[in-house]
Amino acid sequence: MTHHDNDHNTEALRKALFDALDDERTGMLAISDRASHAQPMTHYFDESARVLRFITASDTGLARDIGTGAQAHFTLTTRDREVYACISGPITVSEDRALLEDLWSPAAAMWFEGGIDDPKVTLLEMPLREAAVWTVDANALQFGIEMLRANLGDHTPDLGDHAVINLAA
Repeated sequence: MTHHDNDHNTEALRKALFDALDDERTGMLAISDRASHAQPMTHYFDESARVLRFITASDTGLARDIGTGAQAHFTLTTRDREVYACISGPITVSEDRALLEDLWSPAAAMWFEGGIDDPKVTLLEMPLREAAVWTVDANALQFGIEMLRANLGDHTPDLGDHAVINLAA
């Protein structure tokens, strides 16, 4: 993959990331500087605010690791394996009941015996600060050709784009 820092490619990568966040429903959430592992989480993406939101339970290790605030990483891979991303930003607990009601769904409800009024229901907010994004443009044939060319000579495979982009709103 190549690395491009020009504005056109940065905007294309930002669009690819935002489209992926809209299309995919789950990724892996990790709290930085904690001994815990990343875990699968359903995310709710608010593009205009550039925020990811998550619903979890207050008695999970994740909620305990966040405490009154932490730094987090959220990784995402699209089903078609055309976009890979690692997004970072601060993460905190939100007390916004109206927002929780907006995001609530049968999928969220299945995790809580008391439904939305279960005292364990916890809404998390992660403002997006930075993302490393990779896009893969190559199909299987192109990948094979690039691999062959790289192994036969002095050729760096070109399978897509990569950049670290600033997402702070």
